[in-house]
Amino acid sequence: MLFDLDGTLLDTAPDFARVLNRMLADMDMPELPYARIRATVSHGARALVQLAFGLKDGEPGFEPLRGRLLSLYEDGLAVETTPFAGISGLLDSFAARSIPWGVVTNKPHYLAEPLMAAMRFVPEAAVLVCPDHVSRTKPDPEPLLLACRQLGCEPDSVVYVGDHARDIEAGRRAGMRTIAAAWGYLAEGESPLAWGADRIAQDVRELQEFLLEWA
Repeated sequence: MLFDLDGTLLDTAPDFARVLNRMLADMDMPELPYARIRATVSHGARALVQLAFGLKDGEPGFEPLRGRLLSLYEDGLAVETTPFAGISGLLDSFAARSIPWGVVTNKPHYLAEPLMAAMRFVPEAAVLVCPDHVSRTKPDPEPLLLACRQLGCEPDSVVYVGDHARDIEAGRRAGMRTIAAAWGYLAEGESPLAWGADRIAQDVRELQEFLLEWA
């Protein structure tokens, strides 16, 4: 069982919103509504900088703002972040059935590893694959295939869950079954129906029902 991180396993948006609005306040700019920040988190720090400051990647001033955002986030990456409702119980069920689980994310390892450690998951993730570990990131299947090699399993025995079209594309290209996490960070008007996932789960309870169906 493999998960995307932000917007799928963990609700990290509150910490990104806190940091981004702090930066805006420091510059005497109006804060952004939480919903707008939440819908952008899955697109990464660059998208958050563009959202808040209206700058595009490569424009003057963009990179210092991105660096500041990541520095502040690193200093408090688990202040308000929590697992989504039902995740802890789901992991308990994995432990009871000896099902290994892990995370494949586009979040850099220097942020993902301490964040996962702060969550104190039991059982712990058996694998954590980040962009630092591969030459091509999602939607390329390379990170998912690396996770399979580390777990010692075949891709067709794995389910990958994610809240973005790139997650589902990567899972399908890897030969895995895929579940779209509709509880995640979807942009306004975005529908997982267009992603081609095997299933769409509205919440973790429904995710668990799909897994039991496939067991």
